[in-house]
Amino acid sequence: MAIFKLGLIGAGRMGRTHLRALAGSETITIAAVTEPALLARNELAQSGLATHATLDAMLDAGGLDGVLIAAPSDNHLALVRRVAAAGLPILCEKPCGTTAAQAAEAARITRAAGVPLQIAYWRRFVPALRRLRHRIADGAFGGIYLAACYQWDEHAPPASFRTHSGGIFVDMGVHEFDQLRWLTGQDITAVHASTATIEHDPHVPGDAESAQVLCDLSGGSTGLVSLGRRFPQGDVCWAHIFGTRDAEECRFLWPPDADATFLHALRLQAEKFARGADGTETDAARAEDAVAALTAAETASRALR
Repeated sequence: MAIFKLGLIGAGRMGRTHLRALAGSETITIAAVTEPALLARNELAQSGLATHATLDAMLDAGGLDGVLIAAPSDNHLALVRRVAAAGLPILCEKPCGTTAAQAAEAARITRAAGVPLQIAYWRRFVPALRRLRHRIADGAFGGIYLAACYQWDEHAPPASFRTHSGGIFVDMGVHEFDQLRWLTGQDITAVHASTATIEHDPHVPGDAESAQVLCDLSGGSTGLVSLGRRFPQGDVCWAHIFGTRDAEECRFLWPPDADATFLHALRLQAEKFARGADGTETDAARAEDAVAALTAAETASRALR
């Protein structure tokens, strides 16, 4: 199989994380990067990467098999539109816009252009979570009383990022909402949200520092989404399933191995994207999954107001 050549949009924190993750892949490589910041471009160019100041310049240079969008969320829709017009398959970082309407428009654009759109919900590629999902589907837990999904970060991102992220439910919660649906095979039918007034960092209007959401699920189960921007032990994610026959806690992202788990899942995700770039069916997240996660995030935000 020929090496799949990926163009990267954005060399910020997530863009550089994808670069690290794909450094060990034998099937996919980041062949070019577009990044408006001159300093970042110069740093990447020193490593031998082709860099471009604009997306148009990168697309005009050619030689790409697909594009990974790792720019800020409020730029996703415009970038999807431009890449789709170029006819290239798209792997878009979550959440694919900051609203469900934007994600739905991204789906419409890519369908009309005939290009695949995969959303980067990397949890679907964590082996421990995949095993947990198979156990649920096989009935090992019996009926599911509660599926709880937790994401707590060591430090909050800068206020400059948080003001454009859509808030904690969009920035963080969409991962848990997607994971909840994917693990249980149930849709989210209602949400009940709460945030703490306790804060460690200076307050950022529109972005809580911690939030909890109870979800009603279509199969009769309850879901819990727990989010926090400060966890002194490091970045952590875990899930807990309570069933009529069994229960299991899955600390799938936890120090000291959290970074390795994250990078491995990102690589598996990108490799799956490369294999499905011809339009073949895949179990990766699609635009409709992005719409569902963002719909839950928006409903949680409205519940608070």
